[in-house]
Amino acid sequence: MLKRTLLLAGVAASLALAVPVSASESVLAKIKQSGTLKLGYRENSIPFSFIGDDKQPRGYSVDLCRIVADDIGKQLNVPKLDVRWVPVTAQTRFTALKSGEIDLECGNTTQTLSRRADFDFSLMTFVDGAGLLFREGETPTSVEALKGQRVAVVSGTTTEKTLNELIRAGKLDILLIKVADHDAAINALTNKTATAYAADRTVLITTALIRGKGQPFALAEMQFSYEPYALMMRRDDDFRLAVDRTLARLYRSGEIGPIVKRWFEPFGKPGDALQAMFLLNGLPE
Repeated sequence: MLKRTLLLAGVAASLALAVPVSASESVLAKIKQSGTLKLGYRENSIPFSFIGDDKQPRGYSVDLCRIVADDIGKQLNVPKLDVRWVPVTAQTRFTALKSGEIDLECGNTTQTLSRRADFDFSLMTFVDGAGLLFREGETPTSVEALKGQRVAVVSGTTTEKTLNELIRAGKLDILLIKVADHDAAINALTNKTATAYAADRTVLITTALIRGKGQPFALAEMQFSYEPYALMMRRDDDFRLAVDRTLARLYRSGEIGPIVKRWFEPFGKPGDALQAMFLLNGLPE
């Protein structure tokens, strides 16, 4: 009898362990119970996610997340949802999600297959590609002319990964100077610690204009990667659907237009790739 009791207890324990943690309480249930939605933001990824002069989170991705938060509050019938903004970096954004410090990351994170193994991603929010920024008059005319260049890059980004792969494959002969953030990268270029600064092209342009201290820069024509941005979150189908429902509505209705204009108008009209992205991701209900 004792053996049978122990056996049944062991089976029950193993079944309990087999139930995923997420099955017991979803992200939306936790948000409703706590009345709090925790949003991660980057402090200097202009114009996507950064600290404004008023010391509040600002940017294109931040605006998208504010609208997502409003919709989730309505969906859960929590009229006074407490939206908490938590600063993250290129290095800490992943652990912040895994630990539950944040529920959704509102930055310029590239969706990749390897990242999708650990996290959920929303519908695409932007399309970009990695490039190189130089001091004016120092832009190489070919990939071969990059040989020996010291290139500043933010560690933990897809740009760093892409350049490392090109170096290992013998397609680029450059020295990477890994830095903590985009401010450090533009400073390295300004003070000539680095001869170039590598990042997604939109980030390069905006960082140079806003943080470049008036120094003239030039963007190289070469592009090294395809960067499909999306909002990154913890694994949860219902939560992802709630986020996607908001984004699809913005794209489908055209409400995304004023948001894009607010953050990107100084740099010209959206390209064909971005307009096509909005069209293809404006999913019907």
